Amino acid sequence: MTTTLTEIFLHSRQTLIRRVRRIVWDPQVAEDLAQETYIRAAHADRSGTIEQMEAYLHRTARNLALDHLRRRQTRAAVERPETPDHDIRDIAADQPAADDRLAAREELDHVRAALSRLPERTQKVVVLARIEGWSNARIARHLDISERTVFNDLKLALGHCRDALARLERK
Repeated sequence: MTTTLTEIFLHSRQTLIRRVRRIVWDPQVAEDLAQETYIRAAHADRSGTIEQMEAYLHRTARNLALDHLRRRQTRAAVERPETPDHDIRDIAADQPAADDRLAAREELDHVRAALSRLPERTQKVVVLARIEGWSNARIARHLDISERTVFNDLKLALGHCRDALARLERK
């Protein structure tokens, strides 16, 4: 059975909005750009040339968000007088909104909880690889395990993190 554009969009909508919001730092703009993404995908889908619709949606949403940023920065550069007082007021506007910080904190908490449920060795592998920046070979020597085991532990951990974030999205 073929999945329709609408089904794919509805399934991906929250992820699209969250990713766009991380670029534009404005929840309403993120919603608007997600809708624009759907409209553009609907027009492009009529030609029947899109093979990977979900990837197309994500790429289109990202491009629209980046275009929005460019327009906003250009407009701000033209409209902004060269006075120090005006620059100081703009600093606060460049910070993420409180709800964005809260969403990011919630995502981080879910990832931490997922990692805490993993075996101790796997947790050590994740810390050494992702936080300390160690190579798989160095981790393998340090923990006296094979590089393949390091790779598999990282794969397991990333899967747990992905699942935790997917559960968060479904809420």
